[in-house]
Order: sequence, then structure tokens, then C-alpha cells
Amino acid sequence: MNDRRADISGSRTPIAGASTALAALVVVCATLAAPAQAVTSAAITPSLSSNRLGAKTALTFTIRYAGGRFGVPAPVRRSVLQFPAGLSLDIPHLSSCTAARLRARGPNGCPARSAIGRGHALVETHAGSQTITEDVAMWVFLGPPQNLQPTFEILARGYTPLDQQMVLSGTVLPDQAPYGEELVMPIPPIPTLPYEPDASIVSFTLTIGASKHDRTHGANAVLVPSSCPVGGFPFAAEFTYADGSSSSALATAPCPP
Repeated sequence: MNDRRADISGSRTPIAGASTALAALVVVCATLAAPAQAVTSAAITPSLSSNRLGAKTALTFTIRYAGGRFGVPAPVRRSVLQFPAGLSLDIPHLSSCTAARLRARGPNGCPARSAIGRGHALVETHAGSQTITEDVAMWVFLGPPQNLQPTFEILARGYTPLDQQMVLSGTVLPDQAPYGEELVMPIPPIPTLPYEPDASIVSFTLTIGASKHDRTHGANAVLVPSSCPVGGFPFAAEFTYADGSSSSALATAPCPP
């Protein structure tokens, strides 16, 4: 009798173990699947308006984010943009504008010679059962140097439906080959509606320097390197998001023919 009970007990153990293993497997699969669907990724697209080496030009840099919960990317908290060696700013008249002045007076309150570019962005937030989208205009200015390093001040202004304004400050630092400099920029939270999540950047485009169509004498511009590496000018970016994740992106701009 004791042996039979032992046999019955023994025959049930594998069944119970299999059920537990199956349940654990389902939980693990669900846990792994959720983050995979919410991962935020980024892609960068750089372009130079000039087709000549050593020329003054404008650099347009576009970032697009994808993924995230409900199809809205996680908010960016820090970006590092890396630029090819030899690419530099040509600034005939050194002038700057502070973040405090930008906040108080807007883009028209800064010296005209401190302006180095314009841009636009698209931000989104998932509030309740709907996704709210807002277009944002941006103005880029040369900020005061920090530890002898150049800085950028970017005024970002949206009008509807969120009506927000903020200033983004970035510092230019030396970088390692094949890059020459990097722009390090913390991104503060973008508030939306009460009790709703912060907005996320979906796309971000900046044009630095004057294009050939609107360049005037003495205007700030980007200087193209005098030589181009095989494969094109290398660009890279690294992003850190509010959920603790990170991503990176690589791209090249073609060499002038």
C-alpha cells in the first residue's frame, strides 16, 4: 500500500512540474515580449547643401524616433551628436545669446549675429485614448563659451494644442577619430496636460549655417572639410531615454563629386 501511494505520488510530480514550467515559460515570454514592443529606436540623416570641399555651407541634421508604448517613442533625456573631423563653424563675428535672454525676450531679443540656424520638431504624447501631436519651431543661437568650449542655445516653441516653450542648451566637446567634435545636449521633460505623461520627440531637424540661397556677406556658416574619407563624412548619435533605455545611430553624408 505504501509502495502504491509512493507510485501515485511519483506519477503526479512530473505533471505538476510540467504545469509549473509551462506557466513560468508563459510569464517569461510575456515579460520579454512587452519590452520588445516598447523599445525606442532612432535614425539620423545628415546632409550638406554645398557640393564642394572646403566650401561654406549649411548642415541639416534630422533625427527620427520610432517605437515606444502606444506607438509613441520614449521621451529623450540626453543626446550626443558626433560630427566628422574637419567639419567646423565659420563665425566671422563672434556674438552670443544667453538662455536667460532667450527665455525672456524670444528669438528677436538676441543679437542677429548670434543666430546660427533654424529648425522644427514634432512632439507627441498619448493622453487617455488619443495621441496629441504638436509642431514646434526652433531657433539656434551661439551661446556663451563654457571652459573655452562653444555652446548652443536652442529656443523651442510650440503653440497648439500644448503651447509650450523651452530652451535647450548644448556643449560642443572634442571627440575621437573619425569624429572631430560632439554636441552634448540634455533634454528636459516636456510637460503636457495635468496628470498626463510628458511629450516625446518624434522628429527633430536643425539646419546650421546659411544655405547658398540666403547666404549674406559675413553670415555664420558651416565649413566643409578640405578632404573626404572613403565612403563619405561619418556622423553618429547616442540617445538616452526617460525609461532608462538607450539607442545609437550611424550615417554618412556623401562626398562632393
